[in-house]
Amino acid sequence: MGQFAYFPHTGEDIKAMLEKVSLRSLEDLYSDVPEEFIRKEEYDLPEALSEEEVRARFAGLAAKNRPMKVFVGAGAYDHYAPSVIPYLLSRSEFLTAYTPYQCEISQGTLRYIFEYQSMICSLTGMDVSNASMYDGPTAAAEAMMMAMASTRKKSRVLLSGALLPGVIKVVSTYAKFHGVAIGLIPVMGGQTCINCLKAELAKGDVAGVIVPSVNRYGIVEDHTGFADAVHAEKALFIEYCDPSALAVVKTPAEWGADIAVGDGQSLGIPLTYGGPYVGFMAVKKEHLRKMPGRIVGQTTDKEGKRAYVLTLQAREQHIRREKATSNICSNQSLMALYVTIYLSLMGAEGLREVNQLSASGAAYLHDRLLETGKFEEAFPGKPFLKEFALRPLVPVEKLQEKLLAAGYFAALQIEEGIVTFCVTERRTKEEVDGLISIIREV
Repeated sequence: MGQFAYFPHTGEDIKAMLEKVSLRSLEDLYSDVPEEFIRKEEYDLPEALSEEEVRARFAGLAAKNRPMKVFVGAGAYDHYAPSVIPYLLSRSEFLTAYTPYQCEISQGTLRYIFEYQSMICSLTGMDVSNASMYDGPTAAAEAMMMAMASTRKKSRVLLSGALLPGVIKVVSTYAKFHGVAIGLIPVMGGQTCINCLKAELAKGDVAGVIVPSVNRYGIVEDHTGFADAVHAEKALFIEYCDPSALAVVKTPAEWGADIAVGDGQSLGIPLTYGGPYVGFMAVKKEHLRKMPGRIVGQTTDKEGKRAYVLTLQAREQHIRREKATSNICSNQSLMALYVTIYLSLMGAEGLREVNQLSASGAAYLHDRLLETGKFEEAFPGKPFLKEFALRPLVPVEKLQEKLLAAGYFAALQIEEGIVTFCVTERRTKEEVDGLISIIREV
């Protein structure tokens, strides 16, 4: 042990622990691992480097990355974030993903989670939000399990075919291992088909329905009549939302939803190759006790001062685990703080401006692309915000090849014969015009 003086356990410590579990050596800990899976040879590790050499090495690796102008959405959006956010996030008292258990020493962290919950409720119009979840797709999966736990003698959950493919896959995976049957609602004219939904609901076995607020084609869906149809069959109506868009489109509460879920990434969180992101869940108050995750509540201390505490977590993994709706035992506290700072700085006016700039840029690109004669409408007349779908009249591979060579990440093929484009407030008119000029050459 002298070679590794920084290891906390002495030889005597290790011997005592092994004796406690009736083992003779550390190797015995792996006795149930098949021999062919145990590595025998030495690890091929590089020699140690100095700090300066490590910096140079990683700078060389980073130089291989090629920055692209992002014109793709598909659930992850390149929105502006105020530069102060990472500086605040990096403070040592904030740098954790975990929920604080000791409220006596965690008032600051509990407060920002409470503020996060309050802001999510403001965006969605719902009564209660939890203290964040892992990401959007897993939040949708948790909502699926909530629907099953909240209804009796129901065996299916319906998913709109207009949901993002990743959401459908994650929910379906959860469903498989929880014995839940999944049904897909067809898409008609670029939107979830309400008549198809009603036909499935009439079978009487549906516990919940998950539909997108803004769908995979970028279309802002009209959910008129959805809540009434779902509730008539005593099922839960769940909306999967882009929270940034909720600043300007109808909220889940206005559509009559019971549960709102989605990914907070569009609230300024960088793309960062897929994470870390943060899922959100907000519900009507009658579903409060079936929610997974943590909820921070506001109360007063013994001196009558405002204080924050964790509330309503007994239904989870701590006790009666087998009866819990969910056994999720952590959250994305650091990313919830990111969202909280972003929303605090942007405010309602800033969010509306983000959407207005994105919408005007997307409309401009949409119209100019059609003028090139290389695309046609995929869903004529359907409203979109920052993302839209077109049918290419040129080979998609050739189109993407040209764009990538010029530094543009665009024309994402989401299914045979349909590509999508996305414009956020970060894309300049010069970048949009440059994209159009490249496409004219294809």
